[in-house]
Amino acid sequence: MVENYQTTVTGTRTASYDEGLRAYFRRVYNVMTIGLIVTGLVATITHMMLPTLIVSFGAGPVMLLSFVPLIITMFMFRGSVVMTKSAAQLNTRFYVFSALFGMGLAPITLVYTGGDIARAFFITAATFAATSAWSYATKADLSRFGSFLFMGVIGLLIAMVVNIFLGSARMDFIISCAGVLIYTGLVAYDTQQLKETYAVSNGTEANNKMAVMGAVSLYVNFINLFLFILRLLGNNRN
Repeated sequence: MVENYQTTVTGTRTASYDEGLRAYFRRVYNVMTIGLIVTGLVATITHMMLPTLIVSFGAGPVMLLSFVPLIITMFMFRGSVVMTKSAAQLNTRFYVFSALFGMGLAPITLVYTGGDIARAFFITAATFAATSAWSYATKADLSRFGSFLFMGVIGLLIAMVVNIFLGSARMDFIISCAGVLIYTGLVAYDTQQLKETYAVSNGTEANNKMAVMGAVSLYVNFINLFLFILRLLGNNRN
C-alpha cells in the first residue's frame, strides 16, 4: 500500500515536472521566434531606408549600425538588470534588443543577395532545430564543452580582427567554418543548460525570467550561426 502510494506520488511529480519543462521550452522558443520576426521586419524596413541613409550620412556611419546591438546588450541584460526586472520587463527589453539587431543586420543586404540570405536562413533554421532537439533529448553531458566553446568565440573574434588587416580569403573561409561549428555547439550547450536549470521549485516568475534569458542566448546563437553560414554561401558564390 505504501509502495503504491509512493509510486503514485513520484509519478505525479514526474508528470508535473515534464509538463512544466515542456511549457518552459515552449515559452523559450516562442519568445525567441517573435524576436527573430521583429528582427526580420526591422531589417527589411531599414533596408528600404539604406539608400537615403547612405546619401545623408555616408556608408561608414551606416555600417556602424552593426555594432549598436552589441553595445546595447551590455547594458540591457547585465546581471543587476536581470535580478531586478520582472519577466515581462525582460521580455520587452528583448524585443527592443531584437529591433536594434534588425537595424544592425540591415547593411548585410548591401553585401549579399536576397537568395543567399534566404538560403542561409533556412539552413540555419534547420540546423538550429535539429541541434536543439538532439540536445534536449540526449543523455550526454555537454557541460564540459562550455569553456572550450567560450574560448572558441574569443578565438573567432581575434581571428576576425586579424583578418581585417590580412584580407585573406582562405582565412575568411576557415573562420566561417569554425564559426558554424562553434555556434552549433553553443546551441546544443545552451539548450541543455536551459533544461538543467529548470525546476518547478524555482517558481513561475523565476522560470519565466530564465525562459526569457534563455531565449536571448539562443537568439544570439541563431543570429551568429546565420551570419557565418551566410559568409560561407557568399564566399562560394564569389
